[in-house]
Amino acid sequence: MKFCVCIKQVPDVQASVQTGRMVLNAYDASAVEQALVINENGTDEIDLILIGPASATETIRKALAMGASNATHIVMENVADLDSSAIAHLLAESLKGSNYDAILTGKQSQDSDSGLAGGMLAELLGIPYATNAVGMEATADGLLVTRQGDTGQEMLVLKAPCLVTCSNDMNNPRIPSLKGIMGAKRTTINTVQAGPVGTPKTKVEKTFPPAGRAPGLKMEGEPEELVAQLITKLQQEAGAI
Repeated sequence: MKFCVCIKQVPDVQASVQTGRMVLNAYDASAVEQALVINENGTDEIDLILIGPASATETIRKALAMGASNATHIVMENVADLDSSAIAHLLAESLKGSNYDAILTGKQSQDSDSGLAGGMLAELLGIPYATNAVGMEATADGLLVTRQGDTGQEMLVLKAPCLVTCSNDMNNPRIPSLKGIMGAKRTTINTVQAGPVGTPKTKVEKTFPPAGRAPGLKMEGEPEELVAQLITKLQQEAGAI
């Protein structure tokens, strides 16, 4: 199958937002991995598309190193000013008229967690879609998708062309090999400037780490002593009993 995977560069959620370290969105990495698994023994290409600043090239090459074939970088420095609607419109403009069997996205991005862009993109392209996929395999004319619903799992058959948003519960993305890393460095990335962007419907004013909390209390001693100390604190300090 011919896939296009929409990827995004996001702040590293494993570190403080103030470090400025940027990484490949984890949900998008799972989407890339699943496309690679489905095409493991095939010759069809897996293309990538990313909207982001010039510095996002490193993130694109990370996904290329996993095994993707080609990449398009829509350069926009102030991508943080875009909301899901603006992102979907930019992607739709770029993908309009393409002949992909399936477009994959992460179910959400680690920075906003809104989970809206994939569904909006499918609507703009006029193709069927499934969200929050935890399993996916190719059929004769499309994809069989297992998605996690509110009350259980559902199985959907989508005819190509279609769009699927992928959960990071779907798989464990591979670690790029040395051969993949060297190949990604040699791959030419198609770079284009972002076109006109409509007025975003939402705006992020600022990002900041959560407030710190006082460390927990550690008590030591014999069990009988600890129980007595705990009861005293619950009575006198917490007022719980």
